[in-house]
Amino acid sequence: MVDIENGSGYLFTAESAKGRAAYKLYASSVLAGILLIWFYRATHIPLEGRWAWLGLFGAEIWFGFYWFVTQSARWNPIYYRTHKDKLSQRFGAQLPKVDIFVCTADPFAEPPSLVMSTILSLMAYDYEPEKLSIYLSDDAGSILTFYALWEASCFAKHWLPYCKKFKMEPRSPMAYFSTPCKDNNNSNYNEWSSMKKLFEDMTSRIERVVSLGKIPEEFKEQKRVSKWNAEMTSRNHRPIVQIMIDGRDQTATDLDGNPLPTLVYVAREKHPQHHHNFKAGAMNALIRVSSYVQIRVSSEISNAPIILNVDCDMYSNNSASIKDALCFFLDKRSHDVAYVQYPQFFHNITKNDLYANSLNVIGMVEISGFDIWGGPAYVGTGCFHRRESLCGKKYSGDYNEDWIRSEEIKHQENTSTLEGRAESLITCIYENNTLWGKEVGLKYGFPVEDIITGLTIQCKGWRSICHNPSRKGFLGMAPTTLEQTLVQHKRWGEGNFQISLSKHCPIIQGHGKIKLGLQFAYSIYGLWAPNSLPTFYYLIVPPLCLLKGISLFPKVSSPWFTTFAYVIVAKNTYAAAESLLCGDTFSGWWNSQRMWVYKRLTSYLYGVSDTIIKLLGFSKSSFTITSKVADGDESKRYENEVMEFGSSSPMFRIIATIAVLNLGCLLGGVMRLLVYEGVARLNDYFAQLILCGSMVAINVPVYGAMFFRKDKGRIPPSITFASLCLAMATCLVQIV
Repeated sequence: MVDIENGSGYLFTAESAKGRAAYKLYASSVLAGILLIWFYRATHIPLEGRWAWLGLFGAEIWFGFYWFVTQSARWNPIYYRTHKDKLSQRFGAQLPKVDIFVCTADPFAEPPSLVMSTILSLMAYDYEPEKLSIYLSDDAGSILTFYALWEASCFAKHWLPYCKKFKMEPRSPMAYFSTPCKDNNNSNYNEWSSMKKLFEDMTSRIERVVSLGKIPEEFKEQKRVSKWNAEMTSRNHRPIVQIMIDGRDQTATDLDGNPLPTLVYVAREKHPQHHHNFKAGAMNALIRVSSYVQIRVSSEISNAPIILNVDCDMYSNNSASIKDALCFFLDKRSHDVAYVQYPQFFHNITKNDLYANSLNVIGMVEISGFDIWGGPAYVGTGCFHRRESLCGKKYSGDYNEDWIRSEEIKHQENTSTLEGRAESLITCIYENNTLWGKEVGLKYGFPVEDIITGLTIQCKGWRSICHNPSRKGFLGMAPTTLEQTLVQHKRWGEGNFQISLSKHCPIIQGHGKIKLGLQFAYSIYGLWAPNSLPTFYYLIVPPLCLLKGISLFPKVSSPWFTTFAYVIVAKNTYAAAESLLCGDTFSGWWNSQRMWVYKRLTSYLYGVSDTIIKLLGFSKSSFTITSKVADGDESKRYENEVMEFGSSSPMFRIIATIAVLNLGCLLGGVMRLLVYEGVARLNDYFAQLILCGSMVAINVPVYGAMFFRKDKGRIPPSITFASLCLAMATCLVQIV
């Protein structure tokens, strides 16, 4: 390969975030305020309400500690700019090959038509197609998904030339055709209409097959379908590898005669008696290690030194993403870069981000803040990996990968022979007595296998890069109901908490291997779940004490009140400004505060309890797929930003009970002041009234769903009744 020194300059430049001096001054002042609050709590313990006071002291110690931990990701974020024009100047036609892995597991929760649009967007990258290989891992082993991939392989012959001709973005047909044609040229409009018709016809055939649950009779005549039989299920099926498009075949071309990328369908063997390790197992079935160790599917077929993995609903939004990533891998300063992580963003976020799913602040601030300490966590999608680092190789200072040699393919058999060899690598017993899932590939045993895998890679001497270009690299589909959002965060919170309580805790595993700042940055997410306990306490005890007439905060006339007020106002003002700068609206920031409360009261609380149960050995890890399907009424309510409470989820019972409890305590507290103690005592209870009132304001959608709404998205009457009874009983016990 061309020596990188033959070119001038670097392939990327880095810049620190602006305004860091002002931010550090702000952070220092908040820290001083937090320490003063701790001092006040420790020196002003009252006789009445002593235990409630001490409980608040414990909660505030935790909140202050957690705030300190979060500063690791905000202290000095770094942003990168790539110089893709220099890639071709330096490397010519010798840019490395890229393997792309897409995982799906359920054709009903993850519609194949959606998955195929993701596949097509990846096939249409602005990159030499003969250097691309796309693997679809179907954990369900569904013939419906296989049929959909065959349809996509046929449509690609039309779609790729169209993308190349018009250089359009995005290159997901579902996303591209969701907006009207903007080109008024008649000829271009006719081509747009014709291509849209082809896509709609393909989508209709796929959706019809999925709804019927069977493939067309004419498709069954193909020899490829013989690998399926009636006894196969999503949890019990043989290994299947089908090369849909063979990039080695010179006849595999699009309508313009240009080569097509390699396209492969993979369904690893699954059997009820063998644990399949969820997504981590599916990813490992596709990977290969160095040539002297056991190999897996992609090494038999393409053997690319760079691997991109993408969730099945997260389409490529930027056709230059591969070249952007290569700017980091091929720069002379980057021999130690293990992976390039693109932040997660979503295309279906409402104007005011109803369920706070945009992750804008995390993607634009927090993940970029990891870079100063050694790079971001691996978040499971939109990530380009150096294959050797993903497969367990340790970094040493003299490491310098030979990209050309690493791409050599030893096996040049015909397609059927190659498929047979690959199938032998994805059986249930292949990993027995091996280091797969331990020292090699993605790690097993945690719901968030991506986080622990990235941490392990960094502990082996590698670093990573967060790249967030102005045109987002990938756009996914966020949950469109409250329950889906809470279930997703339960898995994330629980998985990260399990890591924190294991030997893989960043503070333990990372000691002496990664910087302390990076250990803290990882801990931000590892401590999501335990945040639920002090939050739960803070949202129940002060309201009940207000109802009882017990003051837990300094009087408004006290100088100490200023300290509490400053910390609360400063933190929330900064959070709102940060959110607005990241593209959110003010209403969106307020929605994020609501979801911050709901997730801590439900998702993370369940995450803590389930983790403890697992540690006691009463249950095993499970993986819940977030459905990408919503009915028409749910979708309409989501678009209109009306919260969805239509199910009888126990999470809604907690939310409703806390909402009613705070409303009752606020009304009871105000009545106590007006009728019994007099308005003059407002000075004593002002902080608790503000806290209670804030919770009531946050829960306005809950009250509407309990008492006023009539649609199917309202809170079910059974939950309303149970929540009212529990909240009223709690208030009565407190009063008595």
